[in-house]
Amino acid sequence: MPTDIAVTGLGLVTPAGLTPGDNWAALCAGRSTAAADPVLEGMPVDFSCRVTGFDAEAELGRLTPRLDDFIRFALAAARRAVVDAALDPPAWRAERVGVVLGVGGTSLAAYEKALQHLATGHPGRVSPLTVPRSNPNMAAGEVAIDLGACGPNFTVSTACASGATAIGVARDLLRSGTCDIVLAGGAESARSRMTAACFARMRALSRRRDQPRLASRPFDSARDGFVLGEGAAVLVLEPLAAARSRGAPVQALLRGFASSADAHHPIAPHPEGRGVIQAVTAALEDAGCGPRDIGHINAHGTSTPTNDALEAAALARVFGDRSPPVTAPKGVIGHSLGAAGAIEAAYTVLALRHAGIPPVANFESQDGDHKLDVVAAGPRPLTTGTGISCSFGFGGQNAVLLFEAA
Repeated sequence: MPTDIAVTGLGLVTPAGLTPGDNWAALCAGRSTAAADPVLEGMPVDFSCRVTGFDAEAELGRLTPRLDDFIRFALAAARRAVVDAALDPPAWRAERVGVVLGVGGTSLAAYEKALQHLATGHPGRVSPLTVPRSNPNMAAGEVAIDLGACGPNFTVSTACASGATAIGVARDLLRSGTCDIVLAGGAESARSRMTAACFARMRALSRRRDQPRLASRPFDSARDGFVLGEGAAVLVLEPLAAARSRGAPVQALLRGFASSADAHHPIAPHPEGRGVIQAVTAALEDAGCGPRDIGHINAHGTSTPTNDALEAAALARVFGDRSPPVTAPKGVIGHSLGAAGAIEAAYTVLALRHAGIPPVANFESQDGDHKLDVVAAGPRPLTTGTGISCSFGFGGQNAVLLFEAA
Protein backbone atom coordinates (compact mmCIF):
# COMPACT_ATOMS: atom_id res chain seq x y z
CA MET A 1 0.00 0.00 0.00
CA PRO A 2 1.22 3.56 -0.67
CA THR A 3 2.79 5.27 2.34
CA ASP A 4 4.08 8.55 0.90
CA ILE A 5 1.11 10.86 0.41
CA ALA A 6 1.47 14.02 -1.66
CA VAL A 7 -0.44 17.27 -1.51
CA THR A 8 -0.94 18.21 -5.15
CA GLY A 9 -3.57 20.93 -4.94
CA LEU A 10 -4.79 23.65 -2.59
CA GLY A 11 -8.09 25.51 -2.67
CA LEU A 12 -8.78 28.33 -0.22
CA VAL A 13 -11.70 30.63 0.52
CA THR A 14 -10.95 32.60 3.69
CA PRO A 15 -11.08 36.11 5.14
CA ALA A 16 -7.45 36.41 4.04
CA GLY A 17 -8.26 35.84 0.36
CA LEU A 18 -9.49 33.52 -2.34
CA THR A 19 -6.15 32.21 -3.62
CA PRO A 20 -3.08 30.70 -1.94
CA GLY A 21 -1.07 33.76 -2.98
CA ASP A 22 -3.52 36.21 -1.43
CA ASN A 23 -3.71 34.16 1.75
CA TRP A 24 0.05 33.97 2.07
CA ALA A 25 0.47 37.72 1.56
CA ALA A 26 -2.16 38.47 4.21
CA LEU A 27 -0.58 36.08 6.70
CA CYS A 28 2.86 37.59 6.20
CA ALA A 29 1.44 41.10 6.65
CA GLY A 30 0.21 39.96 10.07
CA ARG A 31 -2.86 42.19 10.06
CA SER A 32 -6.19 40.99 11.42
CA THR A 33 -9.21 40.90 9.11
CA ALA A 34 -11.69 41.43 11.98
CA ALA A 35 -14.30 44.16 11.47
CA ALA A 36 -17.86 45.08 12.37
CA ASP A 37 -20.28 42.53 10.93
CA PRO A 38 -23.78 43.62 9.81
CA VAL A 39 -25.05 40.06 10.37
CA LEU A 40 -24.21 40.45 14.06
CA GLU A 41 -25.51 43.98 14.52
CA GLY A 42 -27.00 44.48 17.97
CA MET A 43 -25.30 41.40 19.44
CA PRO A 44 -23.04 41.60 22.53
CA VAL A 45 -20.17 40.78 20.16
CA ASP A 46 -20.86 42.37 16.78
CA PHE A 47 -17.66 41.80 14.80
CA SER A 48 -16.09 38.88 12.96
CA CYS A 49 -13.59 37.88 10.27
CA ARG A 50 -15.57 37.64 7.01
CA VAL A 51 -14.86 36.24 3.58
CA THR A 52 -14.96 39.22 1.20
CA GLY A 53 -14.84 39.47 -2.58
CA PHE A 54 -16.46 36.08 -3.02
CA ASP A 55 -19.23 36.19 -5.64
CA ALA A 56 -21.09 32.93 -5.12
CA GLU A 57 -23.51 33.56 -7.97
CA ALA A 58 -20.72 34.23 -10.44
CA GLU A 59 -18.76 31.16 -9.32
CA LEU A 60 -21.53 28.67 -8.71
CA GLY A 61 -24.41 29.98 -10.82
CA ARG A 62 -27.65 28.06 -10.52
CA LEU A 63 -26.38 26.12 -7.50
CA THR A 64 -26.23 29.18 -5.25
CA PRO A 65 -29.86 29.44 -4.02
CA ARG A 66 -29.93 25.91 -2.61
CA LEU A 67 -26.68 26.23 -0.65
CA ASP A 68 -25.70 27.64 2.72
CA ASP A 69 -22.45 29.58 2.92
CA PHE A 70 -20.36 26.72 4.28
CA ILE A 71 -21.27 24.59 1.25
CA ARG A 72 -20.62 27.46 -1.16
CA PHE A 73 -17.16 27.89 0.32
CA ALA A 74 -16.51 24.13 0.13
CA LEU A 75 -17.52 23.94 -3.53
CA ALA A 76 -15.38 26.89 -4.53
CA ALA A 77 -12.38 25.59 -2.57
CA ALA A 78 -12.74 22.11 -4.08
CA ARG A 79 -12.90 23.48 -7.61
CA ARG A 80 -9.80 25.59 -6.99
CA ALA A 81 -7.92 22.63 -5.52
CA VAL A 82 -8.71 20.39 -8.49
CA VAL A 83 -7.48 23.03 -10.93
CA ASP A 84 -4.36 23.59 -8.81
CA ALA A 85 -3.65 19.86 -8.92
CA ALA A 86 -3.95 19.79 -12.73
CA LEU A 87 -6.74 17.21 -12.53
CA ASP A 88 -9.48 16.73 -15.12
CA PRO A 89 -12.59 15.31 -13.40
CA PRO A 90 -14.20 13.95 -16.59
CA ALA A 91 -11.05 11.88 -17.14
CA TRP A 92 -10.50 10.49 -13.64
CA ARG A 93 -11.71 7.09 -12.37
CA ALA A 94 -14.68 8.50 -10.49
CA GLU A 95 -15.20 5.47 -8.27
CA ARG A 96 -11.62 5.85 -7.00
CA VAL A 97 -11.97 9.52 -6.02
CA GLY A 98 -13.11 10.25 -2.46
CA VAL A 99 -14.28 13.38 -0.66
CA VAL A 100 -13.80 13.82 3.10
CA LEU A 101 -14.66 17.18 4.64
CA GLY A 102 -14.75 18.38 8.22
CA VAL A 103 -17.70 20.47 9.43
CA GLY A 104 -18.27 21.47 13.04
CA GLY A 105 -21.71 23.08 13.05
CA THR A 106 -22.50 24.37 9.52
CA SER A 107 -23.51 28.02 9.14
CA LEU A 108 -26.87 27.66 10.94
CA ALA A 109 -28.35 30.41 8.73
CA ALA A 110 -31.10 28.26 7.21
CA TYR A 111 -32.07 26.83 10.59
CA GLU A 112 -32.34 30.31 12.09
CA LYS A 113 -34.82 31.35 9.39
CA ALA A 114 -36.81 28.15 9.80
CA LEU A 115 -37.01 28.55 13.57
CA GLN A 116 -38.27 32.11 13.18
CA HIS A 117 -41.15 30.84 11.04
CA LEU A 118 -41.95 28.13 13.57
CA ALA A 119 -41.82 30.57 16.48
CA THR A 120 -44.33 32.87 14.77
CA GLY A 121 -46.71 30.04 13.96
CA HIS A 122 -45.97 29.75 10.24
CA PRO A 123 -44.57 26.25 9.61
CA GLY A 124 -45.76 26.47 6.00
CA ARG A 125 -43.11 29.11 5.38
CA VAL A 126 -40.25 26.76 6.28
CA SER A 127 -38.27 26.11 3.12
CA PRO A 128 -38.21 22.48 1.94
CA LEU A 129 -34.52 23.08 1.22
CA THR A 130 -33.70 23.74 4.88
CA VAL A 131 -32.38 20.25 5.60
CA PRO A 132 -30.45 19.56 2.36
CA ARG A 133 -28.82 22.99 2.42
CA SER A 134 -27.85 22.80 6.09
CA ASN A 135 -26.94 19.20 6.96
CA PRO A 136 -23.17 18.93 7.60
CA ASN A 137 -22.81 15.97 5.22
CA MET A 138 -24.02 18.07 2.30
CA ALA A 139 -20.67 19.86 2.02
CA ALA A 140 -19.02 16.60 0.90
CA GLY A 141 -22.14 15.51 -0.96
CA GLU A 142 -22.38 18.68 -3.04
CA VAL A 143 -18.66 18.56 -3.87
CA ALA A 144 -19.06 14.99 -5.13
CA ILE A 145 -22.11 15.94 -7.21
CA ASP A 146 -20.33 18.97 -8.65
CA LEU A 147 -17.10 17.19 -9.58
CA GLY A 148 -18.34 13.66 -10.22
CA ALA A 149 -16.39 11.98 -7.41
CA CYS A 150 -18.08 8.62 -6.78
CA GLY A 151 -15.75 7.12 -4.18
CA PRO A 152 -16.12 7.24 -0.38
CA ASN A 153 -17.92 10.43 0.59
CA PHE A 154 -18.53 11.67 4.09
CA THR A 155 -18.20 14.49 6.58
CA VAL A 156 -16.38 14.14 9.89
CA SER A 157 -17.19 16.26 12.91
CA THR A 158 -14.66 16.66 15.71
CA ALA A 159 -15.57 20.25 16.59
CA CYS A 160 -12.68 22.64 15.88
CA ALA A 161 -10.44 19.71 14.90
CA SER A 162 -12.82 18.60 12.12
CA GLY A 163 -10.84 19.86 9.13
CA ALA A 164 -7.60 18.32 10.36
CA THR A 165 -9.32 15.03 11.21
CA ALA A 166 -10.78 14.90 7.69
CA ILE A 167 -7.31 15.21 6.16
CA GLY A 168 -6.01 12.44 8.40
CA VAL A 169 -8.91 10.15 7.50
CA ALA A 170 -8.31 10.89 3.82
CA ARG A 171 -4.67 9.94 4.23
CA ASP A 172 -5.76 6.57 5.63
CA LEU A 173 -8.13 5.98 2.68
CA LEU A 174 -5.17 6.41 0.35
CA ARG A 175 -2.81 4.28 2.42
CA SER A 176 -5.36 1.46 2.53
CA GLY A 177 -5.65 1.48 -1.26
CA THR A 178 -9.36 2.38 -1.10
CA CYS A 179 -8.89 5.56 -3.16
CA ASP A 180 -6.50 6.93 -5.77
CA ILE A 181 -7.33 10.57 -5.01
CA VAL A 182 -9.09 12.22 -2.06
CA LEU A 183 -10.31 15.79 -1.81
CA ALA A 184 -9.97 16.58 1.89
CA GLY A 185 -10.53 19.64 4.03
CA GLY A 186 -13.16 21.55 5.92
CA ALA A 187 -15.78 24.27 5.64
CA GLU A 188 -17.78 26.40 8.03
CA SER A 189 -19.33 29.81 8.55
CA ALA A 190 -19.42 30.74 12.21
CA ARG A 191 -21.01 34.14 11.54
CA SER A 192 -24.53 33.29 12.65
CA ARG A 193 -26.38 35.12 15.41
CA MET A 194 -27.02 31.82 17.17
CA THR A 195 -23.33 30.91 17.14
CA ALA A 196 -22.34 34.37 18.30
CA ALA A 197 -24.89 34.33 21.12
CA CYS A 198 -23.77 30.90 22.35
CA PHE A 199 -20.06 31.67 22.41
CA ALA A 200 -20.67 35.09 23.93
CA ARG A 201 -22.63 33.47 26.75
CA MET A 202 -19.70 31.11 27.28
CA ARG A 203 -17.39 34.14 27.50
CA ALA A 204 -15.25 32.63 24.78
CA LEU A 205 -15.33 35.64 22.42
CA SER A 206 -13.19 38.74 22.60
CA ARG A 207 -15.16 41.81 23.69
CA ARG A 208 -12.94 44.42 21.97
CA ARG A 209 -15.84 45.99 20.08
CA ASP A 210 -14.05 49.33 19.88
CA GLN A 211 -10.89 47.76 18.40
CA PRO A 212 -11.85 44.57 16.53
CA ARG A 213 -8.57 44.40 14.62
CA LEU A 214 -6.76 44.02 17.92
CA ALA A 215 -9.14 41.40 19.28
CA SER A 216 -7.60 38.13 18.06
CA ARG A 217 -4.13 37.83 19.61
CA PRO A 218 -3.05 34.20 20.10
CA PHE A 219 -0.64 33.59 23.01
CA ASP A 220 -0.48 37.30 23.82
CA SER A 221 -0.73 38.22 27.49
CA ALA A 222 -3.65 40.59 26.74
CA ARG A 223 -5.82 38.04 24.91
CA ASP A 224 -9.45 37.88 26.00
CA GLY A 225 -11.15 35.49 23.58
CA PHE A 226 -11.43 34.46 19.95
CA VAL A 227 -13.07 36.11 16.94
CA LEU A 228 -15.66 34.28 14.84
CA GLY A 229 -14.55 33.48 11.30
CA GLU A 230 -15.54 31.46 8.25
CA GLY A 231 -14.12 29.83 5.16
CA ALA A 232 -12.99 26.58 3.61
CA ALA A 233 -9.88 24.78 2.48
CA VAL A 234 -9.58 21.67 0.35
CA LEU A 235 -6.37 19.74 -0.25
CA VAL A 236 -5.94 17.22 -3.07
CA LEU A 237 -4.15 14.18 -1.69
CA GLU A 238 -2.79 11.26 -3.69
CA PRO A 239 0.02 8.71 -3.42
CA LEU A 240 3.36 10.30 -4.23
CA ALA A 241 4.26 7.70 -6.86
CA ALA A 242 0.98 8.26 -8.71
CA ALA A 243 1.36 12.03 -8.51
CA ARG A 244 4.84 11.89 -9.98
CA SER A 245 3.70 9.47 -12.65
CA ARG A 246 1.14 11.93 -13.97
CA GLY A 247 3.49 14.91 -13.59
CA ALA A 248 1.41 16.52 -10.85
CA PRO A 249 2.68 19.58 -8.96
CA VAL A 250 3.77 18.03 -5.66
CA GLN A 251 3.52 20.81 -3.06
CA ALA A 252 4.31 18.91 0.14
CA LEU A 253 4.18 15.45 1.69
CA LEU A 254 1.78 14.45 4.44
CA ARG A 255 4.08 12.37 6.62
CA GLY A 256 2.21 12.03 9.88
CA PHE A 257 -1.20 12.15 11.50
CA ALA A 258 -2.55 11.36 14.94
CA SER A 259 -5.70 12.01 16.89
CA SER A 260 -6.62 11.60 20.53
CA ALA A 261 -9.30 12.29 23.12
CA ASP A 262 -8.79 14.10 26.41
CA ALA A 263 -11.67 12.08 27.92
CA HIS A 264 -11.95 14.86 30.46
CA HIS A 265 -14.65 17.52 29.93
CA PRO A 266 -17.15 18.61 27.21
CA ILE A 267 -15.58 22.05 26.85
CA ALA A 268 -12.43 22.48 28.93
CA PRO A 269 -9.19 20.88 27.74
CA HIS A 270 -7.35 18.54 30.07
CA PRO A 271 -5.50 20.68 32.64
CA GLU A 272 -2.27 18.76 32.04
CA GLY A 273 -2.66 18.75 28.25
CA ARG A 274 -2.56 14.96 28.12
CA GLY A 275 -4.56 14.60 24.91
CA VAL A 276 -2.53 17.29 23.14
CA ILE A 277 0.76 15.74 24.21
CA GLN A 278 -0.46 12.31 23.12
CA ALA A 279 -1.54 13.53 19.67
CA VAL A 280 1.62 15.54 18.98
CA THR A 281 3.87 12.72 20.15
CA ALA A 282 1.98 10.13 18.11
CA ALA A 283 2.11 12.29 14.96
CA LEU A 284 5.88 12.58 15.34
CA GLU A 285 6.17 8.81 15.79
CA ASP A 286 3.91 8.19 12.80
CA ALA A 287 6.25 10.26 10.64
CA GLY A 288 9.41 8.77 12.14
CA CYS A 289 10.44 12.19 13.45
CA GLY A 290 11.74 13.52 16.74
CA PRO A 291 10.96 16.92 18.29
CA ARG A 292 14.22 18.39 16.95
CA ASP A 293 13.22 17.51 13.37
CA ILE A 294 10.32 20.00 13.33
CA GLY A 295 10.91 23.34 11.65
CA HIS A 296 7.79 25.14 12.84
CA ILE A 297 4.49 24.68 14.64
CA ASN A 298 1.17 25.96 13.33
CA ALA A 299 -0.55 26.15 16.70
CA HIS A 300 -4.27 25.94 17.38
CA GLY A 301 -3.88 29.28 19.18
CA THR A 302 -7.47 30.46 19.59
CA SER A 303 -6.65 33.59 21.64
CA THR A 304 -8.60 32.43 24.68
CA PRO A 305 -6.82 32.78 28.05
CA THR A 306 -7.12 29.18 29.20
CA ASN A 307 -6.71 27.27 25.95
CA ASP A 308 -3.60 29.12 24.80
CA ALA A 309 -1.95 28.66 28.19
CA LEU A 310 -2.64 24.93 28.23
CA GLU A 311 -1.52 24.49 24.61
CA ALA A 312 1.72 26.35 25.35
CA ALA A 313 2.37 24.13 28.36
CA ALA A 314 1.68 20.96 26.35
CA LEU A 315 3.96 22.01 23.49
CA ALA A 316 6.68 22.86 26.00
CA ARG A 317 6.36 19.36 27.44
CA VAL A 318 6.95 17.81 24.02
CA PHE A 319 9.56 20.16 22.61
CA GLY A 320 11.33 21.38 25.73
CA ASP A 321 12.85 24.80 26.23
CA ARG A 322 13.96 25.04 22.58
CA SER A 323 10.59 24.86 20.88
CA PRO A 324 10.37 25.30 17.11
CA PRO A 325 9.08 28.71 15.95
CA VAL A 326 5.33 28.99 16.50
CA THR A 327 2.74 30.73 14.38
CA ALA A 328 -1.05 30.97 14.87
CA PRO A 329 -3.14 32.16 11.88
CA LYS A 330 -6.29 32.85 13.90
CA GLY A 331 -4.78 36.22 14.71
CA VAL A 332 -5.39 37.14 11.06
CA ILE A 333 -8.47 35.13 10.02
CA GLY A 334 -10.27 34.47 13.30
CA HIS A 335 -11.63 31.08 14.24
CA SER A 336 -13.58 29.25 11.53
CA LEU A 337 -14.34 26.35 13.89
CA GLY A 338 -14.71 23.13 11.83
CA ALA A 339 -12.81 24.62 8.88
CA ALA A 340 -9.87 25.89 10.93
CA GLY A 341 -7.83 22.69 10.88
CA ALA A 342 -8.04 22.39 7.10
CA ILE A 343 -7.22 26.05 6.47
CA GLU A 344 -4.24 25.86 8.79
CA ALA A 345 -3.05 22.63 7.21
CA ALA A 346 -3.04 24.48 3.88
CA TYR A 347 -1.11 27.31 5.54
CA THR A 348 1.46 24.82 6.81
CA VAL A 349 1.94 23.60 3.24
CA LEU A 350 2.35 27.21 2.08
CA ALA A 351 4.95 27.84 4.78
CA LEU A 352 6.96 24.88 3.52
CA ARG A 353 6.59 26.02 -0.09
CA HIS A 354 7.73 29.56 0.71
CA ALA A 355 10.31 28.51 3.30
CA GLY A 356 8.93 31.08 5.70
CA ILE A 357 6.87 31.37 8.87
CA PRO A 358 4.19 34.08 9.10
CA PRO A 359 3.94 36.18 12.27
CA VAL A 360 1.16 36.01 14.86
CA ALA A 361 -1.03 39.10 14.50
CA ASN A 362 -1.23 41.42 17.51
CA PHE A 363 1.33 39.45 19.50
CA GLU A 364 3.33 41.60 21.92
CA SER A 365 4.28 39.55 24.98
CA GLN A 366 3.66 36.17 26.63
CA ASP A 367 2.42 35.29 30.08
CA GLY A 368 2.87 32.12 32.12
CA ASP A 369 5.86 29.91 32.74
CA HIS A 370 5.86 28.12 29.38
CA LYS A 371 7.43 30.45 26.83
CA LEU A 372 7.08 29.54 23.17
CA ASP A 373 9.20 30.90 20.35
CA VAL A 374 6.31 32.90 18.90
CA VAL A 375 7.01 34.52 15.52
CA ALA A 376 6.09 38.19 15.84
CA ALA A 377 6.38 41.52 14.00
CA GLY A 378 7.22 39.95 10.63
CA PRO A 379 7.86 36.65 8.82
CA ARG A 380 10.81 34.49 9.73
CA PRO A 381 12.81 32.21 7.40
CA LEU A 382 12.08 28.52 7.75
CA THR A 383 15.32 26.57 8.09
CA THR A 384 13.91 23.03 8.40
CA GLY A 385 11.43 21.66 5.88
CA THR A 386 8.92 20.12 8.27
CA GLY A 387 5.96 21.51 10.15
CA ILE A 388 3.09 20.35 12.30
CA SER A 389 -0.44 21.75 12.35
CA CYS A 390 -2.35 21.37 15.62
CA SER A 391 -6.14 21.42 16.00
CA PHE A 392 -8.18 20.86 19.14
CA GLY A 393 -11.91 20.95 19.83
CA PHE A 394 -14.81 20.58 22.23
CA GLY A 395 -15.20 17.08 23.58
CA GLY A 396 -11.44 16.97 24.09
CA GLN A 397 -10.82 16.00 20.46
CA ASN A 398 -7.32 16.56 19.13
CA ALA A 399 -5.77 16.15 15.68
CA VAL A 400 -2.20 16.82 14.56
CA LEU A 401 -0.84 16.72 11.01
CA LEU A 402 2.83 16.62 10.06
CA PHE A 403 3.96 17.89 6.65
CA GLU A 404 7.33 17.82 4.92
CA ALA A 405 8.57 19.96 2.05
CA ALA A 406 8.49 18.18 -1.30
